[in-house]
Amino acid sequence: MSSAEQLLEEMHQLHPKSIDLSLDRVYALLEKLGNPHKKLPPVIHVAGTNGKGSVLAFLTAILEAHGDRVQRFSSPHLVDFNERINLPTASGIKPISDELLVDALSRTKAANDGAPITFFEITTVAAFLAFSESQADWCLLETGLGGRLDATNVIDQPAATLITPVSIDHTGFLGETIAEIAREKAGILKKGSKAFIGQQERYALEEISARGETLDLHLYVRGLDYDVYEQRGRLVFSSPDELIDLPLPRYLIGRHQIENAGLAIITAQQLLRERLDHSALASAMLMARWPARMQRLFANDHSSYLRAGDELWLDGGHNPSAAGVLAELIGDLEERVPRPLHLIIGMMQGKDLAGFLHEFRGLASGVIAVPVPGTEAGMDPDDLADLALELGFEAETARDVTEALQLSSEGRHEDARILICGSLYLAGDVLRQLRVASGV
Repeated sequence: MSSAEQLLEEMHQLHPKSIDLSLDRVYALLEKLGNPHKKLPPVIHVAGTNGKGSVLAFLTAILEAHGDRVQRFSSPHLVDFNERINLPTASGIKPISDELLVDALSRTKAANDGAPITFFEITTVAAFLAFSESQADWCLLETGLGGRLDATNVIDQPAATLITPVSIDHTGFLGETIAEIAREKAGILKKGSKAFIGQQERYALEEISARGETLDLHLYVRGLDYDVYEQRGRLVFSSPDELIDLPLPRYLIGRHQIENAGLAIITAQQLLRERLDHSALASAMLMARWPARMQRLFANDHSSYLRAGDELWLDGGHNPSAAGVLAELIGDLEERVPRPLHLIIGMMQGKDLAGFLHEFRGLASGVIAVPVPGTEAGMDPDDLADLALELGFEAETARDVTEALQLSSEGRHEDARILICGSLYLAGDVLRQLRVASGV
């Protein structure tokens, strides 16, 4: 029997493009497999530019705290592909086992019979197959790219659709403006489903609202139908129905995570209704985890390069909007415990590096550019460093994160705050190489 790694490699070869937005191939393959996407528990479908994974983490924690069993599909993975497909177990949600993964991949590949299909499309179908054969109370789906033509957008009647904040990203596929991108994201909205909308820029909200009006949907919109904020070290959620006082998230830190938690809470409030338990919500805030989202790294193989008082952080954010959120959080940390910020950055080609770095002007004392391992689509570290120099940063290059950590420590006698960022692929390699548990 083929291994999961072999099957996944073969699936990469089925289409000349890694992205070719369409639903036709997905529907055709689902039909050959008996339409497993029609045999799922109630689906919660999440689209948006930033925050999708964190919202999934909060939703998972909330639903499990209420005693419900959860399936979850997300992408990309950080260390192992199994992370994309999560199934309920007696001890809570876990990545799919190798045995079940091989079974789902093998059957999906056989049904496809060599027809052209992208890697994301065929593995999404495999996830639907695995979910259809697993007992759960909820199925959480994260879009891979966009919404309207994303391979996950084949559910006719999801229980809920969520749209996290929309910003500029993937312009080659989704459009050049916020409005165009939001229009694609809003493609997941379905008539008869509940719809929950996180904080949005004006033009994004206009497009989403227009789609909702066409479908005759009531949208639960941040700032109109619910509010969430920090007050005296607590998370406060308010809606016309109730005011809820909760602890701040323990592991997912920052103001943006309060927003993500709020989107998950309004969803749970409207779906669970009289089952909603405030003590379960409080427990969920303390339990929700999602790797590489301003994750504090402690255990690693390179502690000899760090001073005892150094802080080492990891984040997979890769667009200017994500950088703005990171910079805001770093600024909050700086107010509490001042120390120089060192950025270790690797980024994929086509990303807005200048926009990303601009958010850190006045915060970062230096940039060390590294390659993104395992791909030829990463930005050349020399080009990255040159642009950083043009923007006024001190910049140099390193062969990898290990060497970058070493460079950041040379000649330094004060404690520093080190942020590894710019790419989820880089973050995944860091988690793998530094042997840090992903926390999922």
